[in-house]
Amino acid sequence: MTKILNVHNLGKTYVSGSRKLTVLDDISFDVDAGATFSIVGPSGSGKTTLLGLCAGLDKADSGTVELCGTTIETLNEDERALLRNLKVGFIFQDFQLLPTLTALENVSVPLELQGAKNAREIAIELLQKVGLADRSHHYPSQLSGGEQQRVALARAFSNKPSILFADEPTGNLDEETGEKVVQLLFELNKETGTTLIIVTHDLDLAKRTQHILRLKGGKILTNQAMNVS
Repeated sequence: MTKILNVHNLGKTYVSGSRKLTVLDDISFDVDAGATFSIVGPSGSGKTTLLGLCAGLDKADSGTVELCGTTIETLNEDERALLRNLKVGFIFQDFQLLPTLTALENVSVPLELQGAKNAREIAIELLQKVGLADRSHHYPSQLSGGEQQRVALARAFSNKPSILFADEPTGNLDEETGEKVVQLLFELNKETGTTLIIVTHDLDLAKRTQHILRLKGGKILTNQAMNVS
């Protein structure tokens, strides 16, 4: 099986005055292309920091990350941004939609920036898939939290990413709404064959993935495969 993400001996330390805080310590794991993978752990365990390093949003102090066959540490800022634009999708807890753009524009603009000629048509189709065809001309402020996260889902899959990072995708949603978003996330993921990496504190959500990496105090506690098809 091809590995889409290889993490070797990753370390990250923050310095505050005379204090050093080690957030991640000697983290190593890999993820198969097309797999579903979750990273769990208590608050402050380093989950979101690890996601940021794996996605090339931040730089590690030690170790290496190989993403989609490219060693991130060898890239400059522009090259890392290009890799993310072409290969990576993101879903965040706080949605991160542009408030001055409609739902349709939030999904289509990233495609237009990549030069897609049929950006609008792709965006309309994706909004239909997440059940928001009738809300496409609404602005984020006119949408509920669940609707905003569904727009974010459509946007995340718009460039057909090789790998999708979801950071607490249900963290700001009630249980019922969160379940609907999760179902859509897995449906779209299965349809596209995208590798899915979820950072979550929700063990029930994590158990729906094929693999669970547990962090505690910046170290790997367990790294186990699950009996999920």
